Amino acid sequence: MIIAPIGDEVLDAPEGGATLLAGDFPPVDPTAPACREDTILLRGDFGKARFSVQVADDGPKRARGLMHVKSMPPSFGMLFVYPSARPVSFWMKNTLIPLDMIFADQHGVVQRVHSMAQPRDLTQIPGGDSIQYVLEINGGMANMLGIKPGSQMRHPAISDPSWRCN
Repeated sequence: MIIAPIGDEVLDAPEGGATLLAGDFPPVDPTAPACREDTILLRGDFGKARFSVQVADDGPKRARGLMHVKSMPPSFGMLFVYPSARPVSFWMKNTLIPLDMIFADQHGVVQRVHSMAQPRDLTQIPGGDSIQYVLEINGGMANMLGIKPGSQMRHPAISDPSWRCN
């Protein structure tokens, strides 16, 4: 199964007046090379899935994440990239939509999936002790697709991947 964007959906404006459009996430081109900054692929027992992503690879981007976003098309997400594997924990304080958090190690192998994180919840969501990549997607998508521990991610930010780019 491959998930790809559906049209040019408009996302509701986050607080502060900025507008997040589906166009802010480049469209997925199924004929494009396998590894692109704006696309993440996952594979596992379920087959393959593709999401358009924004990459949060520095402190300010990781701190903001998907806060204040009121909706997101089904095939979009955000990939959090840390410089090295470490313990990570998230919360949903200013996040307005339910999210699935997919925690992966330094090789892009999924170690934990937290499904349906509740909006505005202050409870810490631990990812594990040795996490370098976290993919946030719409709540319920990981379960619907069958993404679980052992699934693999493919993205150029993964420096020592178990599933290499072409």
